[in-house]
Amino acid sequence: MNNRTEIASLGEFGLIEHLTKNFEIQNASTILSIGDDGAVIDHFGKQTVISSDMLIEGIHFDLMYSPLKHLGYKSVVVNLSDIYAMNATPTHITLNIAFSNRLSVEALDDFYEGVFAACEKYGVDLIGGDTSTSQKGFIISITALGEITADKVVKRSGAKKGDLLCVSGDLGSAFLGLTLLEREKKIYLEHPEIQPDLENEQYIVGRLLKPEARKDIIEFFEQSNILPTSMMDVSDGLSSETLHICKQSNVGCVVYEDKIPVNDQAKQYAYKLELDPTACALSGGEDYELVFTVPQSDYDKLVLNEQISVIGYITDIEEGVHIITKGGSTHHLTAQGWNAFKQ
Repeated sequence: MNNRTEIASLGEFGLIEHLTKNFEIQNASTILSIGDDGAVIDHFGKQTVISSDMLIEGIHFDLMYSPLKHLGYKSVVVNLSDIYAMNATPTHITLNIAFSNRLSVEALDDFYEGVFAACEKYGVDLIGGDTSTSQKGFIISITALGEITADKVVKRSGAKKGDLLCVSGDLGSAFLGLTLLEREKKIYLEHPEIQPDLENEQYIVGRLLKPEARKDIIEFFEQSNILPTSMMDVSDGLSSETLHICKQSNVGCVVYEDKIPVNDQAKQYAYKLELDPTACALSGGEDYELVFTVPQSDYDKLVLNEQISVIGYITDIEEGVHIITKGGSTHHLTAQGWNAFKQ
């Protein structure tokens, strides 16, 4: 049987020291890290981008099918994705967690192992945070900081008429992974003797449980001398993010259904469930891809990157926001994305 160390046996400072003892600094900008009353960072004249996110058990994740190591990794990645969405380079995070006594020190070690793996992969330093008890669920709150030179900041509000609307990677897979895991959970709760069957759908399950942030796309922009006019990360679904960009940029747009990238495995699984892959891409969420606009003059550079799809273009605001289906009909694009306040 696994040894179980009760969290109470370490005390708060002992716990933080235990969880962070092997963490090494990766950024020159980190002057003072964990272990004092506050951290000290110096971005040497660059601007600082800050983003913060909470993940609540039962709302954003389910420990029945989310391994703690994956959850630690994902908690960091979803925050870094927001920093990349500003065209910035993430450098630091703070991590606050609250947990009940059903989690052991070993369970928190697993969670932190995932946190450190993400920090190492993305070159980010963990510089502080807090731990607390929670009456029942596991609560995670992360603040991410990044750096950028003032002339490179990309907001949601810069899209111009004629710009190309683009997206990285593929969309809808995380939603399909969630659908599969929720189905298996339901079967398990009703029939605990039945082993979960993930039907070899590693891709869609991985897209939900262990997403990646698009550091590669931001590096590609830098190398190719591309500065998007607007950008967001796709956390709530393509339709909702596209409408945000259009609203904040005061423009309309046209999206072509047949240009929206959906992974082949995800597509086949959607058909199996009798779901429309386009609907999954438009409304699914949690893909953590980037949706952005660029001037048409950048088209020749964009096509060199297989990870980028041009899915439409920006129009005057009077023309509204439309999607042209594979059959050639035109529909208003509505935000049916994931709503955090829907119960």
